[in-house]
Amino acid sequence: MGKRILVPVDRSEQAKEASAFVVSEFGSEDTEMVLLHVINPTEAGYSAQASIPSFSEEWFEREKEAAQNLFDDLEAEATAHGITVSHEIEVGKPTRSIVEFAEENDVDQIVMGSHGRAGVTRILLGSVAEAVVRRSPVPVTVVR
Repeated sequence: MGKRILVPVDRSEQAKEASAFVVSEFGSEDTEMVLLHVINPTEAGYSAQASIPSFSEEWFEREKEAAQNLFDDLEAEATAHGITVSHEIEVGKPTRSIVEFAEENDVDQIVMGSHGRAGVTRILLGSVAEAVVRRSPVPVTVVR
């Protein structure tokens, strides 16, 4: 039986590196890579546009479309190396959504990118990767 690996992705280079890591490390095995994109509603912002009722809906649809495009790009490389790929979109806080998904969906491992923040920036912005490492019920590999 192969591994089921959760790869949380956003539009960052680090997320692409995490996906590439799974392909290179597990490409010859019977592996399923689950791509997870978390849409964080707080990113819709508080601008004047955000107060227009249709803006939230349009923003959410754009986010879903961008996630699907990201999935398509990452899936092509993985399937070329024999990895089965599935993908999910969740809405919520990234750390919580990633950990809950791993708990509820029989995931063997999480592989995720790190944005590499350090010092004051890390303290102020927090670290999704660090929080997932601390809370995850399964092993986590952080790719830089």
